[in-house]
Amino acid sequence: MLFSYLEARRPKIPYLRELAEKSTMTKSNYLASKPHYPILDGLRGVAAITVVIFHICEAHAPNRFGQLINHGYMAVDFFFLLSGFVIGHAYDDRWDRMSIGRFFKRRLIRLQPMVIIGMIIGAIFFYFQDSPAFPIIHTIPVWKMLLIMVIGFTMLPIPISMDIRGWEEMHPLDGPAWSLFFEYVGNILYALFVRKFTKTALWILVILSGVLLLHYTVTGPNGDVIGGWSINETQLRIGFTRMLYPFFAGLLLFRISRLTTIKNAFFWSSLLLLIVLAVPRIGGPDHLWANGLYEALVIIFIFPLIVYMGASGVTETKFATRVCKFFGDISYPIYITHYPLVYTYTGWVSRDKGMSFSHAFPYAFATFAGAIIIAYAFLKFYDEPVRNWLRRVA
Repeated sequence: MLFSYLEARRPKIPYLRELAEKSTMTKSNYLASKPHYPILDGLRGVAAITVVIFHICEAHAPNRFGQLINHGYMAVDFFFLLSGFVIGHAYDDRWDRMSIGRFFKRRLIRLQPMVIIGMIIGAIFFYFQDSPAFPIIHTIPVWKMLLIMVIGFTMLPIPISMDIRGWEEMHPLDGPAWSLFFEYVGNILYALFVRKFTKTALWILVILSGVLLLHYTVTGPNGDVIGGWSINETQLRIGFTRMLYPFFAGLLLFRISRLTTIKNAFFWSSLLLLIVLAVPRIGGPDHLWANGLYEALVIIFIFPLIVYMGASGVTETKFATRVCKFFGDISYPIYITHYPLVYTYTGWVSRDKGMSFSHAFPYAFATFAGAIIIAYAFLKFYDEPVRNWLRRVA
């Protein structure tokens, strides 16, 4: 009877082994099984393209009150909020099987290859930008420019004393890299501390960060959130203010959202995003607080609404799916590689102060098209292959 009993129980042993193997396979394939938000990819692309157009038009603006797509710089704040939402979606429920080191490795693989290319492109174009807009370029020796490039590879910010352009940027070969510096700071804070926060603790952090943002925009010297790209007290305050609220508000939005179904979500969320970025300057120089209040309200309320709309929708046609995928694919490459072309265009415009935008339009369009072509080429022939290789060997 004992042997009969053991024989009857034997089939359960391979069953348990099979169950364990399936559990291991489930954990290893967890990333692939997570739902994806293609409309959020598309929105990232819409914001990135808007930034390119804003920067090109900025070369013709007499001041911050006369810029076309006047609030285009707020796309950076939208990126931070979108990033917080996506980080929460991708990593919040994985910390029981993922180390902090593994998290940082994944983020470096995702972001760092294009940072390096952005610095190299900036170095290639640097001496072509010598102009009234950048009068010190011709005084910079090649070794110093190359040193700044290598430092830029690491994302370590340079002090103002090492500036080689005259704009006091922490990354003077590729200005927009300042926001990647704060993106990394947000990722570090999330991995070390904020991922452990309860919803209540996260609410407190977000509310305090929102108050800090509102106070700066309404009482600050310029009535806007422009800044964050230099290593001094004022610019670091702006940078942390711009990152803290949207990044962690995006994380909170992910944790508390109960998504619904919104038809034509990509169209409506994109339209709303373009409208708030294109609104002309509000209030004028005598009422700076009015513009600051507008920007704070957009970042605190409208940007989360846009992300919620995007996450609640689906691409309803093959064309919309392709558009969102293309926009998402080029969003980061175009953001991190376009500015050396903008530096060059700005330098060219500065040589003729009376040049109208209509006269410069063919060159502006060429700069815009070139930025997209360069971004897509490096995406396909460099970024994707390098990241795939790094994932295999890491």
